[in-house]
Amino acid sequence: MSSATYVEPAESEPEIALVGGDVTEGVVRVGDTVRRPVGFNAPLVHALLRHLEEVGFAGAPRFLGIDAAGREVLTFVAGEVAGRPRPGWIADEARLASVGRLVRAYDDAASGFVLPEGVRPFPGLTEQPDLPPAPPYPAELIGHMDFTPDNIVFRDGQAAALIDFDMAKPVSRVDEACNAMVYWAPLGDPVDADPLLRDVDAPRRCRILADAYGMSDTDRSRLVEVAVLRSRRSWFSMKQIAETQGGGWARMWQQGVGDQIKRREAWLERNGTAIETALTAP
Repeated sequence: MSSATYVEPAESEPEIALVGGDVTEGVVRVGDTVRRPVGFNAPLVHALLRHLEEVGFAGAPRFLGIDAAGREVLTFVAGEVAGRPRPGWIADEARLASVGRLVRAYDDAASGFVLPEGVRPFPGLTEQPDLPPAPPYPAELIGHMDFTPDNIVFRDGQAAALIDFDMAKPVSRVDEACNAMVYWAPLGDPVDADPLLRDVDAPRRCRILADAYGMSDTDRSRLVEVAVLRSRRSWFSMKQIAETQGGGWARMWQQGVGDQIKRREAWLERNGTAIETALTAP
């Protein structure tokens, strides 16, 4: 599979707009394919999707090429996604556990992927001098790092596939688990949570995700530290992406995602002990 122009089938099919997510606009379904704008992280994403296909990971779309309009062509992944308003099952703990298992399956499949020569994450973005430090743990794989409810496809009540790999980059396994917890525990001030998740026991849900993923004892002990450091860093990185990429990124920033990140950091500082206790208890 290459990035060559995708050859359309003889019989054309209508374009059906797909909605959901916060950033990517202009996503449509055409028959059994999805067409979406080529993102700034595309070289990495395309290579990663080829790898996942080669190793037989069923939980991701296949990259088919670029169509005549310059859009990515991916296979359509059937199932249900938690759009907005969120469905009642967003708080279901059985589904939560299935998210942890899917993230682990993806991480295992991605662990053998090696960045092709000349390909690097987020080309065009620079390391800012005032950017807080990243967690001090070595990268273990190219992570998905965007496990929002909009990016996980469910079938028969179980998380079955991931979509939207635009944020893929080298990370540790604890980074991946942390990212899933941010959206599914959720980790953050309840004022920013979906109404269906405002009164849940977030530390308990972290434990469910950790057990389903099979987190090591070492990673469980590092989780809160990683969550705090990632939150501090994400304020700066989100601001830079909003300024350089515009579009949905800029809209999210204008709508106050920076303030939400600051509230998450403060909430983590207050609740870190409870989270770590839940994760590490026998």
